Amino acid sequence: MPIPGLKDKKKLAIPIAAVLLVAGAALFASLPGKTPEPAPPPTISGETAEKATDEKEAGETAEWFEDEQARAGEDNAPEEEAEDDGEEIIQGEIARGDTMGGLLRQWLSPARIQSLLAACTDIYSLGRIRAGQPYLVHLEQGDLTRFEYEIDDTQRLVVTREIVGETSRWKASLEKIAYSVTLIKVEGAINSNLFDTMTQLGESPALAMRLADIFAWEINFIRDIQPGDSFRLLVEKRYRDGMFKGYGHIPVAEFINKKVRFEGFLFKDSFGNNAFFNAGGESLRRAFLKSPLAFTRISSRYSHARLHPILNTVRPHLGVDYAAPAGTPVRAVGSGTVTFRGYGQGAGNYITLKHPNGYESMYMHLNGFARGLKQGGRVRQGETIGYVGSTGYSTGPHLDFRLKRNGHFLNPEKVLSPRDESVSAAKLAEFKKVRDTQRELLAEGADGGETRAELETTPGENPR
Repeated sequence: MPIPGLKDKKKLAIPIAAVLLVAGAALFASLPGKTPEPAPPPTISGETAEKATDEKEAGETAEWFEDEQARAGEDNAPEEEAEDDGEEIIQGEIARGDTMGGLLRQWLSPARIQSLLAACTDIYSLGRIRAGQPYLVHLEQGDLTRFEYEIDDTQRLVVTREIVGETSRWKASLEKIAYSVTLIKVEGAINSNLFDTMTQLGESPALAMRLADIFAWEINFIRDIQPGDSFRLLVEKRYRDGMFKGYGHIPVAEFINKKVRFEGFLFKDSFGNNAFFNAGGESLRRAFLKSPLAFTRISSRYSHARLHPILNTVRPHLGVDYAAPAGTPVRAVGSGTVTFRGYGQGAGNYITLKHPNGYESMYMHLNGFARGLKQGGRVRQGETIGYVGSTGYSTGPHLDFRLKRNGHFLNPEKVLSPRDESVSAAKLAEFKKVRDTQRELLAEGADGGETRAELETTPGENPR
């Protein structure tokens, strides 16, 4: 009688025995002095053996070729050569609150930073760096060998390390910034204001400001502009590495205001500086700007009897109020000396400037003063001196602007100040040739193809 499950157990015993035999052979092979018999090679045909040998040799050849190719690639790879050279260029922008010492200390010791700053003193003080300006650091084997700082859009400071004998020193210089420049024509008609029109034409509001600056002594862009006015101008567009980087010179501009044509032609004045002149060679610049703010509205005019909005009494208002958002920059209407910078009970924060020929201007209810403005200091015409606010007796943000001559108040809207110096008689014929050429270009439109490798601007000069 068969035992139940015995047949299955016999079947299971066979593979178990095989496993034990293999394990025993392995153990025997590991004993000292015992060398196991080599296993007989598998039986294969001659054709198969030849094919296997070819495949092995081909594989070894391919492996050798790949190794040689990799080695050749390592020898010729430019990236690794750059790494071996240890050159590194770091670009960035000055952050708010940065100092040059704080920026450079990650690459230079305090003593070397001091020597670098000292080398720049007579060229450009690095204590005057401004937030947002680009800089570049060139490192070789981790050592700083070149530093660049863009002072403005026309020039950069370059500091390089020179080896003299066994010592090194810093050399500082100024370089012009190279641009690709294209001359274009821009023209439009005013619908609401100059800013909106310029934006609709695809141009920057900065160009509207530039145009207003040219005619600031001829046209009051707060009071006089109206729908139907028009303008046209030629302007240089500047590019670096294919990117638009702002506007250059404006050789000629025209503005028609209330059907009156105003023209401005760029020409050098007697000091060799860029200036604008009308068709007769008279300067467009006058002793005073038409307004201390670029774009805003008049909220209260000069009057000898005005109801005061706070005191509720009728009294003289011997100035002009310009309504504008708090923080709007306030410009000096003329060059002069700061005779007062402080606070008055009714005027709030205010500034008084003394000008030539007995003139005096006042700017009241300011939110604050321009950085660096000090009593006794000098300011230039058009320079920002403060910001619109609502300090003192004021119902909202505005500028109360007043003008005196020899102690007597004048109506700022009616003052016609004398013009600056005209084109000299010796230069008048040359000016007229330039004027006629610029008129023709404006009438025809720029070809858009004129380029120059460098912006022809004296270092520190703002292109107009």
